[in-house]
Amino acid sequence: MEPILDSLPLARPNGCPFDPPRELTEIREQHPLVRMTYPDGHVGWLVTGYEQTRAVLADQRFSSRYELAHYPLPGMENVPELPPAPVGDMTGMDAPEHTRYRKLLTGKFTVRRMRLLTERVEQIAAEYLDRMERQGPDADLVQAFAHPIPAVTICELLGVPYEDRDSFQDQAAATTRVDLPEEERFAAYMALQDYVAQLVSAKRAEPTDDLLSDLTGSDLTDEELTGLGTFLLAAGLDTTANMLALGAFALLNNPAQLATLRDDPGIADQAVEELMRYLTIAHTGMRAALEDVEIGGQVIKAGESVTVSLQAANRDPARFADPDALDVTRHAAGHVGFGHGIHQCLGQQLARVEMRVAFPALVTRFPALRLAVPAGEVPLRPDHQNIYGVHRLPVTW
Repeated sequence: MEPILDSLPLARPNGCPFDPPRELTEIREQHPLVRMTYPDGHVGWLVTGYEQTRAVLADQRFSSRYELAHYPLPGMENVPELPPAPVGDMTGMDAPEHTRYRKLLTGKFTVRRMRLLTERVEQIAAEYLDRMERQGPDADLVQAFAHPIPAVTICELLGVPYEDRDSFQDQAAATTRVDLPEEERFAAYMALQDYVAQLVSAKRAEPTDDLLSDLTGSDLTDEELTGLGTFLLAAGLDTTANMLALGAFALLNNPAQLATLRDDPGIADQAVEELMRYLTIAHTGMRAALEDVEIGGQVIKAGESVTVSLQAANRDPARFADPDALDVTRHAAGHVGFGHGIHQCLGQQLARVEMRVAFPALVTRFPALRLAVPAGEVPLRPDHQNIYGVHRLPVTW
């Protein structure tokens, strides 16, 4: 009889903050698709193999609707059913609702349009590196560099007025701070949503050259625009900020790889894709089968939840040679760090621009950059959060 996992493995190996839980690796080698018990008692599936992960994510017989799935991470055991996605939250939608939003936004996030932002992102990165240099030689790289670059970029993209940006960024940061009580995070989220609602009204009355103003010309209601704006902010800020911070940590922990990028900034594209693969900060996804589906010789029955371990898939030796090594010269195309299928990250091109600019700028500006504390003392986000990363990254130079 095939084994049933008691729970989703979460504990990373001691001293290896960038590696997936060792148990995930062992499971993938033996059973890339295996039965698993969820925190609420539901018996569903865990997918760890690369091919099986892509197959699930590409198959629209698996739903992304939250209320149809069972939550694989601890913390929701006593919730009888997950609530539906809030208005504008594309992650928890299926077609045709998802298709409608996606079509409206796809033209706003094209490769060409995002590359046109490169010069502005370079200016933003240089501004914060200048500030860091003036205030140095010690800094918390999260506050000095990793958070403000995507925060300012998303503010400009959405059209947040300059005078509102500090409070706007503070509220956005508070919504994901695990050191705050849940009620404070919720209050920050509601305040942020209220602000976006006011911003939508202002853009309707007097459009400017930004994404929200563009969308006021669509058939979206004010409620939808508010929800979508809040979703884009959350999706575009927390993920990229954690990629910049954790990516810098990984490079500082691998001096030879950092030197390779510093000596040849032209490999930034490859380095970004490799860091996305190697770190996979959005490490776990969930789906629910709408009908019986066969994947990898196993039948997943209608109503069963499927958890996809993106971090395990991105370390699958069947797809990537020597997958546990960080190699910034690797051609890591095809990784699932941005997901796969119709829900593949809408803002991936924006994130790529920010990382392609930020990582080389950081390591060339501060060639002697190093951790200011032992690697084992860098405070990491809990593994049960959807987005992995660091709370603080003390550095010196």
